[in-house]
Amino acid sequence: MAADKPLVLVDGSSYLFRAFHALPDLRTIDGFPTGAIRGVIGMLRKLQADYEGSPIAAVFDASGPTFRNTLYADYKANRPRMADDLRVQIQPIFDIVRAMGMPLLTVPEVEADDVIGTLAAAATKAQRNTIISTGDKDLAQLVSPHVTLVNTMTETTLDEAGVAAKFGVPPALIVDYLALMGDASDNIPGVPKVGPKTAAKWLAEHGSLDAVIAHADEVKGKVGENLRASLEQLPLARQLTTIRCDVALPMGLADLVPQPADTEALRDYFQRYEFKPWLEELGSDAAPPPCAPPPCEVEMVTTLDRLQAVLDRAAEAGQLTLRLETVGKRFMAAEVVGVALAVESGHAVYVPVGHDYVGAPAQLRWNDEFLAAAKPVLEAEAVAKTGQDLKTIKNILWRDGIELAGIANDTMLQSYVLDSVGARRHQLEDVAAKYLGAPAPDLTAITGKGSKRLPVNALPVEALGKHAGQCADIATRLHGALRPKLEATGQLATVYDDVDKPLLEVLSRVERQGALVDRVLLQKHSDELAARLASLAEQIVAAAGREFNLGSTKQLQEILYDELGLPVLKKTQKGQRSTEESVLLDLAERGHELPRLILEHRSLAKLKSTYTDALPAEINPRTGRIHTSYNQAVAATGRLSSADPNLQNIPIRTQEGRRIRQAFVAPPGKKIVAADYSQIELRIMAHLSGDAGLLHAFEHGDDIHRATAAEVFEVGLGEVTADQRRSAKAINFGLIYGMSAFGLAQQIGVTRHVARGYMERYFARYPGVRKYMEGVRTQARADGFVETVFGRRLYLPELSARSGLRRQAAERAAINAPMQGTAADIIKLAMLAIDEFTRNTPLDVAMVMQVHDELVLEVAVADVPAVVEEARARMRGAAKLAVELVVDVGVGDNWDEAH
Repeated sequence: MAADKPLVLVDGSSYLFRAFHALPDLRTIDGFPTGAIRGVIGMLRKLQADYEGSPIAAVFDASGPTFRNTLYADYKANRPRMADDLRVQIQPIFDIVRAMGMPLLTVPEVEADDVIGTLAAAATKAQRNTIISTGDKDLAQLVSPHVTLVNTMTETTLDEAGVAAKFGVPPALIVDYLALMGDASDNIPGVPKVGPKTAAKWLAEHGSLDAVIAHADEVKGKVGENLRASLEQLPLARQLTTIRCDVALPMGLADLVPQPADTEALRDYFQRYEFKPWLEELGSDAAPPPCAPPPCEVEMVTTLDRLQAVLDRAAEAGQLTLRLETVGKRFMAAEVVGVALAVESGHAVYVPVGHDYVGAPAQLRWNDEFLAAAKPVLEAEAVAKTGQDLKTIKNILWRDGIELAGIANDTMLQSYVLDSVGARRHQLEDVAAKYLGAPAPDLTAITGKGSKRLPVNALPVEALGKHAGQCADIATRLHGALRPKLEATGQLATVYDDVDKPLLEVLSRVERQGALVDRVLLQKHSDELAARLASLAEQIVAAAGREFNLGSTKQLQEILYDELGLPVLKKTQKGQRSTEESVLLDLAERGHELPRLILEHRSLAKLKSTYTDALPAEINPRTGRIHTSYNQAVAATGRLSSADPNLQNIPIRTQEGRRIRQAFVAPPGKKIVAADYSQIELRIMAHLSGDAGLLHAFEHGDDIHRATAAEVFEVGLGEVTADQRRSAKAINFGLIYGMSAFGLAQQIGVTRHVARGYMERYFARYPGVRKYMEGVRTQARADGFVETVFGRRLYLPELSARSGLRRQAAERAAINAPMQGTAADIIKLAMLAIDEFTRNTPLDVAMVMQVHDELVLEVAVADVPAVVEEARARMRGAAKLAVELVVDVGVGDNWDEAH
């Protein structure tokens, strides 16, 4: 260690909890919490910058009890269990710290404070200046001429004088000071009603805890009585608050030497947890990877002659990469600013068509120049098209009179099929970073950010053209990298070629068709909801006994728990009394009126803001329809999602939700036909498990939930009660989602012991299901992934995680993903089959929506019987399983009637 550089010891456990509670609920796109990771690693990076050249060691508490628990069984007994969202972030923090090259210590049976104390004592003995980075007041006892505390989060420093000024006692008396006060968070007994001022006063008067004890009889009043009543426990309190400085450590001062950072590992972690700025720093600092491509030459094309030459070259080569730069992302309204084209890697052209700023150069006109010239090539099936998110490009071109053909290589979908979670959002920059070794250029580098961000059409032609051309070149090269991987990996090339790529065109047609919505009906519903919300607000004030802000959690807490005296059923991570939905529901079920009214108000307010108020604004003025966008590369299991607006979460189980569906109507002379797979995931479970009992129930057309109830509750089919069937339904669906006995108990309102008994009887009656679950766990751990019936993969790296919670979550996903993923593949295959029918039949029919396991069609009244028969047959024939697929089909004037 350099003698002039201080040693920095980091109290990682202190920062871990503070970061978790101080930062907002940060998560990755797939929901993994990252706030604590960001906070702790950010603090360590700041220390590295502030103490450049200093050795920095991070110290964390080890799991399990410590010697203090032996001394005092109730030590920290009142602390709540660590939040699951925090627990799962600990191992990633450890992994990143080690990848940073920083020594990391966790020593069993002692706390991080004791490890830091031992190292600080050794450094002091060696006259080594030491910085302890912490927010924990207990460590103030270690401050000496050689040891200083630094709180990185508040940017404050405590030396010996600082400790005396802050606490009123010098470092040597901090232990006595803490013992007198006790510590509620650690459950250390002190003297009741003795706070910082009294403790400091007594120690100033008497000089030590022992002297305070010796003069206890002299202290008057209630506090004196408390002191005398606490005399027996004060020595224990002092022992518990004393930091040990003699711990046997796995490494000494000489070992606290930073190692070179593992850049590749850090790049992987920062990409996995979506720390984009840190990832960009690595990209700029790291040497180019061996496979880094040569720079791409981007040519600006502003004449029809030069554009035609490029198009002729594409026709000759039989391939073209295409990228559009637009203002706005929704295809019905997006304004095209420029087009990037590439035929071979290393060279691209940019055609400006919509730059709008003072001094902009002459450009080609979008419609009557660019599209008129490009139409033959864009519509040529023989010219294979490559690009990122070709569905959006196809839709924009369709809007302006071009039917893009020859779609071959969508790099977003190729990445998604290869690894649905591995490249996160499957955006070009993420996919390029993973498969080409460097991310695509960041558009914000030229647009700017926040309030200073420029619209794309205000960017200089040269700047945007270079960006767009480089991105087109990257898409060209990505196809070359991704296609061989698809062909080398199981059936993934088939999944892409036969399912996801052709589905792109089907979804494009569904989005372009749009869904007809009755604006007047939505407005009427919104007005009625407004009236009901106003009435509910009055009832809430009456039940509360006073007016208050319905959006204020603090005021609601005061009314529920302080003024009405309702029981506190749950606290938040910060110790606040919870008012979340599950708590209010529990209170309402216990007969309390105000929680019931609050829940109803919240539910109706969400419906109004999310649907009845918002959906009319989504109606396209030109078509009178809502044109959602279906995302093929978001859900890890292969399911489609919908956005702008999201039509897949419109409620169906409540009357108010069904009224929203009533606004999705058929045009005059037509009907809505809704076709829905019945219990498809349970049928897939029967197929995958081969369980004789499940197969028998489905083969004989039994009500599967009634059949399960008869088995689990050991009664005849005719004797099953409604409650038993409800419980059996929860068991059937809960088990395929990996529900625990605790979760099942909560859902059906029984004890955990009873729920466990139900589950055991279920597995006894359906042994094939248990065997399947055990087998898929074992296979997934061996392979690192699971597959659908059709070969789509879901990789599960967390199966090998050290954290039990993360590993258990991955095991639940291993069981469920083949069922969800197979169901997703089946509905996609059904869409392909029905789309083929709608395009080739003389019948008047169009597909207008896909929602989970349901397809919604618009059909001319006279054609309804034929379409119903054909739709049912094609959906049933989408897959051949060990049990028949059942399709429920309904017909109506609106979506609700048809469902």
